[in-house]
Amino acid sequence: MSEITTYEAIDDRIAADLLSPDSLLGLEQVDGHAVKAKEAYEDPDALFRILISRIRRYHPSTDVSMIEKAYRIAREAHGDQYRKSGEPYIVHPLWVAIILANLEMDKETIVAGMLHDVVEDTHIDEEFVRREFGEEVELLVNGVTKLGQLSYSSDKLEVQAENLRKMFLAMAKDIRVIIIKLADRLHNMRTLQFMTPEKQKEKAKETMDIYAPIAQRLGISKIKTELDDLALKYSQPETFFDLVQQINARKTQREEFVQQIVKEVSAHMERAGIRAEVKGRVKHFFSIYKKMVNQDKTVDQIYDLFAVRIIVDSVKDCYAALGVIHEMYTPVPGRFKDYVAMPKQNMYQSLHTTLMSSVGQPFEIQIRTQEMHKTAEYGIAAHWKYKESGDGKKNVGSQEEEKLSWLRQILEWQRDMSDNREFLNLIKGDLDLFAEDVYCFTPQGDVKNLPNGSTPIDFAYAIHSAVGNKMVGARVNGKLVHIDYKIQNGDRIEILTSQNSRGPSRDWLGIVKSTQAKNKINQWFKKEFKEGNIVKGKEMIAAYCKAKAVSMPQVMIPKYQAVVQNKYGFKDWEAVLAAVGHGGLKEGQIVNRLVEEYNKDHKQELTDEVVLERVAEAAKNKVHIAKSKSGIVVKGIDDMAVRFSRCCNPVPGDEIVGFVTRGRGLSIHRTDCVNMIHLTEAERNRLIDAEWETDVVEKAGGRYLAEIKMYAQDRQGLLMEMSKIFTEAEVDVKSLNVRTSKKGTATIETGFIVNGREELSRLIQKFRQIEGVIDIERTTG
Repeated sequence: MSEITTYEAIDDRIAADLLSPDSLLGLEQVDGHAVKAKEAYEDPDALFRILISRIRRYHPSTDVSMIEKAYRIAREAHGDQYRKSGEPYIVHPLWVAIILANLEMDKETIVAGMLHDVVEDTHIDEEFVRREFGEEVELLVNGVTKLGQLSYSSDKLEVQAENLRKMFLAMAKDIRVIIIKLADRLHNMRTLQFMTPEKQKEKAKETMDIYAPIAQRLGISKIKTELDDLALKYSQPETFFDLVQQINARKTQREEFVQQIVKEVSAHMERAGIRAEVKGRVKHFFSIYKKMVNQDKTVDQIYDLFAVRIIVDSVKDCYAALGVIHEMYTPVPGRFKDYVAMPKQNMYQSLHTTLMSSVGQPFEIQIRTQEMHKTAEYGIAAHWKYKESGDGKKNVGSQEEEKLSWLRQILEWQRDMSDNREFLNLIKGDLDLFAEDVYCFTPQGDVKNLPNGSTPIDFAYAIHSAVGNKMVGARVNGKLVHIDYKIQNGDRIEILTSQNSRGPSRDWLGIVKSTQAKNKINQWFKKEFKEGNIVKGKEMIAAYCKAKAVSMPQVMIPKYQAVVQNKYGFKDWEAVLAAVGHGGLKEGQIVNRLVEEYNKDHKQELTDEVVLERVAEAAKNKVHIAKSKSGIVVKGIDDMAVRFSRCCNPVPGDEIVGFVTRGRGLSIHRTDCVNMIHLTEAERNRLIDAEWETDVVEKAGGRYLAEIKMYAQDRQGLLMEMSKIFTEAEVDVKSLNVRTSKKGTATIETGFIVNGREELSRLIQKFRQIEGVIDIERTTG
């Protein structure tokens, strides 16, 4: 087999993998006709037949009339809308519905997946959805719509935290909302090649940070692994394609080796009388990449690139198969994990063992039952079976409730925590799922699973907050250990406590590994020192107000305090004061925001007399003005808002003049601005001499909007040549408008960012050299 050498060939291979029968969207015979990937992607009706075929596979008797109705309505609503790929928009919700059907979701979820964009992007409203499909579907669609409006790429900590809070609340109301959102994100990632490179990287990072970890938390590895691979492909394309080429370089030999192992294992299972399905597979690109990074190895040094999976009928057969395998091959010491007896937090179960083949090649075998396999692939979605309760409501089963215990923990954090920064750190720590867990025991034999690298402190807080807060030492396997001892699998741990303990030490925060322990330690310190922090915060705010001559009685009113609380995500004013007291917030941030709100309510009304008074006062000294990175710098005039006029857009180097308005402060114009030239005599009394503060301008390297109007003979390639000049000069274009007269003269108006008149002149000079340019002028009102 020849090596893959082009990106296009690699994309074709990935597409083939995604469309394999074992994938989430594998296409098969529909109504007796084989459907090709390209055909299905272009034909909504073909996709809909695939959807119905998938539903019939796991629920042959279900009534699909509601799904057919949803398809008709969605197709009509999206009408002539198209995606960036050029496909009819209806293709996207159809793929989302197919992914949900592959997860064997109920029909309400599939209908909501089909309709998930109609409320936001079409004329259909929530009332119509409720009337046509019921309250349950309307709630799901509404939940997905709201999640779609959140932005997780914001640099603002408060926005990130607030959006994550909303996401987890939506999940708590109905976990199916996030399952639909995961299906939506998966299809968007599959078609990300039609977006700009910047957008690709943004979506890939968002997927890797938020959506893939949540899919893992829900146990939906089928979605999680594909999201990871696609996120790696678009966030680090060179790394991804290099990895693909390396893995494919010896694909034939690897496949032959795996098939040989599968054949040998199948034969031994049959001889042992164990009914088993044996499969081999190459591991996903992202999991290989993580091993390479974490272990600092090359592809050739990663020995478990592939795994063999044995699927049996019962737990008893799992251990029987393990015995047969260990008799056949030599196990690699320390590489056996029993996730059957001790499942992962997301309820994943399997026996994992690494073995040495007869040719000296290590490989991994996973052994599980059919039920375990379904749970491993589809997680909570695979068991989404409703049961009717006495009041007619639908409830999720106990197994699913157990899987969502982590979500309840997050909701508790939301209620308890007022600090957004701390909440974000906890969430990101909780969603960091790449570290393996360690399993240990209480003295009574109860199993506790903790993050790899956990200490006895983590164990103590896993038992109860009170145990952790009163801890003074620990015994592991009967021997006293240091509190920073790293727990090993199988350790039996006993925590020593004392009523005389003064509580946790701040040093513990640097020792513990689990998010839960860090949260409980922080909570103890906040509660213990809250009163002192509140008093300290009050004093710091009072001192700042005094230094800045701010009247505290004027700004310290509940209305303004509520704005500050909402901005920084605190429950009450005492929490704000405590945050200032322990250094989480600066007192200046708080006071400045209070003053800002006060000023909004107390805008000074300027009369003509006041305006002329200010002009006369300011005229004694020429106004010096510049725009720095932090705003507008003005010398020679106080207590007046200053802005650059949009009618003429002055830039450093232009001759400028100030015009004192009534109610909108001082506006800066070019002296040749049409609006300034045609002022009445009375209005001229409001003019103030102004000039640029050269030092500030040069130091700040400000950004100014300039607008020009260019007249040229209309011809092909004119805009392309303009665009080339902007690109080479690294100029940010903000607007472009083109009109062509009947005589063939093009008028091009464009606005762009420059740092001064000198740069503007250079650009205009280059534009004049373009063939066919007649004249160029700056806009002057």
